[in-house]
Formats: sequence, C-alpha cells, structure tokens
Amino acid sequence: MMRKIIKVSVIAILFFIFVFLFLLFYFFLHQSPLAVIKQSVQGTNTDSKLEFVMPSIDKIFSSDYSWTATLSAKRIRVLLATGDVIPARSVNIQATKFNNFKWPYEKTYDVLRSADITFINLETPLIKDCPLINNGFKFCGSDKNIEGLTFAGVDVASLANNHAGNYGFDAINFTASLLNDNEILVTGLNGAVYKEVKGIKFAFLGYNDIGYKEEGISWADEGKIRLDIFEARKTASIVVVSYHWGAEYRSQPDERQRHLGHFTIDAGADLIIGNHPHWIQPIEIYKGKLITYAHGNFVFDQEWSLKTKQGVVGKYTFYDNKLIDAEFVPLQIENYGQPYFLSGNEKQKILDEMKKESLKLQSDIMPEGS
Repeated sequence: MMRKIIKVSVIAILFFIFVFLFLLFYFFLHQSPLAVIKQSVQGTNTDSKLEFVMPSIDKIFSSDYSWTATLSAKRIRVLLATGDVIPARSVNIQATKFNNFKWPYEKTYDVLRSADITFINLETPLIKDCPLINNGFKFCGSDKNIEGLTFAGVDVASLANNHAGNYGFDAINFTASLLNDNEILVTGLNGAVYKEVKGIKFAFLGYNDIGYKEEGISWADEGKIRLDIFEARKTASIVVVSYHWGAEYRSQPDERQRHLGHFTIDAGADLIIGNHPHWIQPIEIYKGKLITYAHGNFVFDQEWSLKTKQGVVGKYTFYDNKLIDAEFVPLQIENYGQPYFLSGNEKQKILDEMKKESLKLQSDIMPEGS
C-alpha cells in the first residue's frame, strides 16, 4: 500500500513539475522584450488584452523580429514604405529600352507585395509621350510605368513632392487618375485617403515642404495639417503622414524636419514617413510614436555615389491600431534604376550606420523628446 502511495505521489509531483515548466515556457514564449503587456483578468486568452509601447532604438535594430509571429495573425497589419520612387530620366530610358516597365521592381516585388499596405512617394508625373532624357531636373515618366507599380503591389502613393508638378496641373491630375484607375490610392493632393485592413482603417496624408506651393499639391501648412489629421481621426484608427522635406545629401534631419515631425505627432499622427534627402536618415521615437526622417532612394538613377544608390524599405508592424515594431530592409540600386535587397556585411553596415545616427539624434534632442 505504501509503495502505491509513493508511486502515485511521484507521478503527481512529476505531473505538476511538467505543468509548471510548460507554463513557464509558454509565458516566456509569448512575452516580447519589446512589449509592455497587461493581462486582462477576464478570460484566459493571452493575446486578447495586450498593450504595447514603441520599442527603443536599440531593440528596433536588434535584428530579432520573430516575436511578432507569436501574436494573432488576425490582429497584425504590416505597412511597407519605400524611399523615393522616380521612374524618370535614366530609369524611364532603361524601362523603355527593355520594353519592360516592371523591370525596376523585378528584384523587390515579392517583398513589396507581401505587405497588407505598400506606400510610396511617387516623385514624378506619369504622362503620355514623356521625352526620353537622362539629365536635368524636370522629371516625367511614361504612363506605362503604371505597369511596374501595379506589379510591385503598390497600394497608396503620395504625390506631395517638388517634382510631381514638373509638367503642370494637368499632368498631376492625369497621374492621379492613372493611379486611381489602377486601384492605387493617391494622397498629397487634397486631404486623407483611407484603406481598411482586417477591420482597422488607415488614413494616409502627404505634404510637400520643398520648393514652393504648387497648385494641386498639399503644402506643409501647419494649420491645414492639424485640421486634416483631426478630420482623418474621425473615421480612421491609424493616421500615417508622409513628408517630402529636409536638405538633400545629409545624414541628419534639419531643424525644420524635427519641428514638423514633433508638431505632427502632437497633432495626432501615429507614424511619420519621410523622404526627399536621397540619403538614409535616422529614426526618432517621440512621445511613443515613430518618425522615420528619410528612407533614401528606392527607384532612381543617382548612381554617382554609394549613398544615393542606397535606401531602406521600412516594415511597420501594427497590432490592432498600435505600432509595435519597425524593421528596416537595406537595398542598393544598380543599372540606373533597379533596387535589390542587400545581405550579410553590406546589409549590416547600413543598419549599423542608421542606428548610430538615430542614437546620435536621440542624444542631441533628448530634453525635447523625453
């Protein structure tokens, strides 16, 4: 009898040890180092009541993004944003020569199409009979470039930049109609556009802060920005603002960028996507929200320096309506307009530099952003 009692006791102890270890493993598996998690006292679903804060710069560049796979796929939404897309000048010549307007995206389309939303800054009008020139600063691309944008899975394009109006107001309208006819939403012209993903509505706004005010293009006027965000907030859970801003060929944002970025977060934006400098610039976490100051180039012909041939695709992961993670995927452009993703040391060098500049920016402005 005693042996039987001992045997049962040992089995019970082993069972409880097994349950304890299983629960311990489950707990650590589901606790992200990037998340502050508060479990609801109601129910037992560990994924039902999670609250997150934006991870630190160190954690964003830590290279471990696998933790998001432990969360419910139904509550994850991924936004991809590229650097400047300019299928003009030599890019337009190359695509015309190959008679293949998908060519600029052939080495990246699979990644771009994998997102719930792919967002670009289209920095040129797309028109019929665009002249084939490979110099100068008056940009246009053939309207056939729409084939590449749809092939790449572009969902939203901002036209709020200093080259979208290079061929006048009619070309802006033609480009916007061309995009809309191919199911690509257009922002940066007149207020927000909206896209719903798994029951969560995103609003996209775009503003130009380079050059001068042009007819038909949204200018970075603070009163208008505040009003637009207020209106977007009425129906959208997530507000994404794109800016064309800053000085070209600089590794740090200028005072105007920083002011606009902070102002826009204070006005109610959730994420800011910056472009125009043609170099990668740092990120900043301001009041728990993310500002990416510049993604560098994505499709362009600036092959006269290494930095203008490089860029990042930003992968922004939302859990319901909260941005919980960001990942940056480095790339390099070859043959005057075709980006490809980097790997190994080349990839890590860009990420290390981006992190270094981000930490430098953080240390420079800590009193204001803390």
